[in-house]
Amino acid sequence: MKRFISAILCLVLAFTCVAFASCGSETEKPQGEQPSQGTTDEAPAAFGFEGTKEVAKSGTVNTTAADVTITGDVSAVKIGLILVGDETEGYTKAHMDGIKEAAKALGIKDNQLIWKYKVEENESVTEAGKQLINEGCTYIFSNSYGHQSYMTALAAENPQIHFVAMTGDTAAADGLDNFSNAFTAVYESRYVSGVIAGLKLAELVKDGKVTEKNMDGENIRIGYVGAYNYAEVVSGYTAFYLGIKSVVSNVVMDVYYTSSWFDFDKEKAAAELLIDKGCIIIGQHADSAGAPTAVQEAFNKGTTVFSVGYNVSMLDACPDAALTSASNVWQVYYQYALAEAINGGNIATNWTAGYEKGAVNVTELGKAVAEGTKEKVEEVITKIGSGEIKVFDTSKFTVGGKNVTWAYATDTNGDWTNDANNVISDGQYLESYVQSAPSFSLRIDGITELN
Repeated sequence: MKRFISAILCLVLAFTCVAFASCGSETEKPQGEQPSQGTTDEAPAAFGFEGTKEVAKSGTVNTTAADVTITGDVSAVKIGLILVGDETEGYTKAHMDGIKEAAKALGIKDNQLIWKYKVEENESVTEAGKQLINEGCTYIFSNSYGHQSYMTALAAENPQIHFVAMTGDTAAADGLDNFSNAFTAVYESRYVSGVIAGLKLAELVKDGKVTEKNMDGENIRIGYVGAYNYAEVVSGYTAFYLGIKSVVSNVVMDVYYTSSWFDFDKEKAAAELLIDKGCIIIGQHADSAGAPTAVQEAFNKGTTVFSVGYNVSMLDACPDAALTSASNVWQVYYQYALAEAINGGNIATNWTAGYEKGAVNVTELGKAVAEGTKEKVEEVITKIGSGEIKVFDTSKFTVGGKNVTWAYATDTNGDWTNDANNVISDGQYLESYVQSAPSFSLRIDGITELN
C-alpha cells in the first residue's frame, strides 16, 4: 500500500482494531451497532466462527505460473507497467526485477514491456494508462496503492484491457472482471526476519552485551521505523515482533512513523531516535537505506545495535550490523499473471502467496548473524510453508491483556456482524483471507506507537 490512502480506508482500518482504546482514542461505531472487536470477555456467542477456515479460499488465489500451460502467442502480448519509483528505490526495484525475471522465463522480449517510471498518485496515473493503451498494451500493472482508484476508473472505461493494482484492496468490491489486486504474504518473511533478529538478541544476552540502557524494566527494547500506521505496516511489524518473541520472550518494541514510504533523512532520523532510546534491534517498513545507515554509524561509534531491512539487502549501507531484510519474490506473481496475459486469460481478482509458493524470502544473511541462524531459518521457513507455524497464532499475543477470539478484516456493505468477515479461526488470524492485501491492524500488547 504505497504512498496514499483515502480517508474512507483509514476509517475502515481503524474499525478493525480489537480494542479501540488500544489505538489511542475512542472511535465512533458505524451503522450504530458495530460491536467493539472481540476479546474473550466481549465477543457475543453469535459472532463466534464454528469450524475451520482455509487460508486463501475466500476470494484470494495463490496459483503460480507452474500451474499454467502456455497456449497463446508470446510475441503478441504487450504489457504496460506504471511504477511509483524506479530502480533507485528498493520497493520498485524489487518489482522491476520480478517483472524482468518473469518475462525472461516466459520468453517475453524487452520491447514488449512498456515502462512508466515515477508516476505519482494523481491524474498522472490516468495519463500514463491512456498512453499505454494507445501503445497497444492489453494488460497494465501498477505497483502503488495510491494508483488504485485511477486504475479502477481506467478499468471501468476500458473493459477490453485488464488492469492490476498491486497491493490494492478494492477489486472484489468493485466487481469489475478486468480489475485485479495482488500482494505477497510478506508477513511470513517479516516473521522469519524477526526470528533472525531474535537469535542475534539471544546471543547478545548470552554475551552480556545487553545493557541497562537497552532495558525497559525487565524487557529488552527493540525499535521499528514504519512509513504509515496502515494495516500493511502494522501487519508487518507485528509479524516481525512475534518472530523475535518466538526466540526471546521479554522484548518490547517502539514504532516510529515517518509519514513517507521513501525519505532517507526521515528514516535515518527515526532510527537515530530509537537508538537513542536504547533499542538494540532496528527493523523497518520503509524503502530507503536511511535506517540501516543510522545503525551502521552508531555501530561504528561503539553502540551495540543491529539492523533488519526491507525489500532488498542493506549490506552495502550497513555491512557490519545488517542481519538480513524481509523481501518479496515478485517474479512468482508476475510469472503467473504474464502467463495469463499470454493466454488471454483472466487474472485472479485477488492473488496472494507466501513461502509455500516461494513468493517471499529473506535476503542474504549478514556476517553479524548468530551462529546457527541459517539452519534455524530453513527450519522455520519449512514449518511456515507446511502450516506448522502460524504467524498470527492468537495464543502468542494479547490485546489489552486479553486473548483475541474474533476480529473483522473488512466491512461488507456496512454489515459488521457478518460471520464471513471474521478472520479468527483455528487459533490464528487469517491474514490475506478476505483480500490479498494485509488487513491485520490489531495493536497487540508489547508494541508502542510513539507518534
